[in-house]
Amino acid sequence: MSSLHDTHRTGRVPVAALHRFDAQRLLALVRKESLQALRDPSTLLIAFVLPVVLLFLFAFAVSLDVRKVRIGVVVESTGASAQALAAAFAGTRYLDATFAHDRRPVADQLVSGALRGFVVIPQDFERRLAERSGEPLVQVVTDGSQPNTANYVANYAQGVVQTWRAGLGAEAPPAAVALEPRYWFNAELESRRALVPGAIAIVMTIIGTMLTALVVAREWERGTMEAVLSTPASVAEILVGKLLPYFVLGMLSTLGAAALAVLVFGVPLRGSLAALMALSAVFMVPALGQGLLISSLARNQFLAAQIALFSGFLPAFMLSGFLFEIEAMPVPIQAITWLIPARYFVSSLKTVFLAGDLWATFVPNLLAMAAIGILFFVLAKRATRKNLEA
Repeated sequence: MSSLHDTHRTGRVPVAALHRFDAQRLLALVRKESLQALRDPSTLLIAFVLPVVLLFLFAFAVSLDVRKVRIGVVVESTGASAQALAAAFAGTRYLDATFAHDRRPVADQLVSGALRGFVVIPQDFERRLAERSGEPLVQVVTDGSQPNTANYVANYAQGVVQTWRAGLGAEAPPAAVALEPRYWFNAELESRRALVPGAIAIVMTIIGTMLTALVVAREWERGTMEAVLSTPASVAEILVGKLLPYFVLGMLSTLGAAALAVLVFGVPLRGSLAALMALSAVFMVPALGQGLLISSLARNQFLAAQIALFSGFLPAFMLSGFLFEIEAMPVPIQAITWLIPARYFVSSLKTVFLAGDLWATFVPNLLAMAAIGILFFVLAKRATRKNLEA
C-alpha cells in the first residue's frame, strides 16, 4: 500500500517496478515502435531506398579504375620503330591517345585540362634504341595537379614502352628474370568489387546511427519520450523496444544490398550468407548504440542529425578503409581508426565477399565491434537513466 501511496503522492513509478523485466511490456514497446516506423515514410526511405541509391552511386558513378585516360603522343621521329611504338600507345585500353608531331599544342591541352599527360617520342629515338645506353627512350609529362592520375599515366606509359620493347625479341636485351603478376581475390582489378562491400558498411552506418538518432530525438521533441519514460517499463525494456525494429530494418536492408551486389553489380559472395548476416548483426550493435547515445544527448532532430553526421557517417566514410588506405594515413589518425566500428566491418565485408569465410579474421573484428557497441549502450543507458530521474 505504501508503494501505491507513494506513487499517487509523487506521480512517479516505484523503483522496483522500473527494474522488473516484463516480456509483455517489451512486446508492446516493440509493436508500438514498429508501427511508428512503418507509418513514417522517411524511415522507410532511409532503410530501403537510400541503400539502393548509394549502391548504384558507388558501383557506377564512383570508380577507382583508370581507363581511357586522355593523353597526347608526340611523334617527332619518322622512323619505323617510332611509328610502331606510337601504334602500341593507340592499342592499349587504358589510354586514349591523341597524336601530334609538335609538343607545343599538346602542352597547351595539358595546361587547359583536356589531356592528363603526354609522351614524347624524340627525333633521335632510333639512335637511342640502337645504342642501348640506358638513356630514356621517351619523355613522359603528366599533370601533377591530380597526383593519382599522374602516377597512373606515368606507369601505364612506361608499361607500354617496356611491353613494346620486350616484343622486339632478339633486338632487345634479354630479361634476366621474367615476372608474371598474379592478383588474388580480385583478378580483374575492378574497383567496384572493393567499393560495393564497403558501401554496404556505409549504408548500415546510416541506418543504424543516423536513423536511430533522428527517430528518438523526434520523440523528445514531440514530448512522447517523456510519456514512455513515465511508464513502469524499465530502461532496458525501453532501449530494446526502441532499437529492435531498427535492428530488423537494418538486417533486411543488408539482405537487399547483398542481393544487389551479387545479382546486379556482379560482386562475388565467396563466403557464406550466414557469415555475412552474423557480421552485420554484430555491427548493428555499435551503430544502434551510437545513435541512441546521440539522441539521449541531443533532444532535437537537427542537432542529432549533425552529431550523427560528424561522429558516425563521416568517420565511417573517411577512416574505415572504404576509400582510403589506413596504412597511408598519419600515425595519429591510424590510432583514431581503431575506435571506428566501420573499420572492422569494412574489412570483414571485403573478406567475406572476395575471399570467403575466414573466421581467424572475423573473430577479432567481431569482438572489437561488440566491445564498442557495449560501451555505447552503457553510456546511452546512463544518459537515459538521468533523463528518467530528472
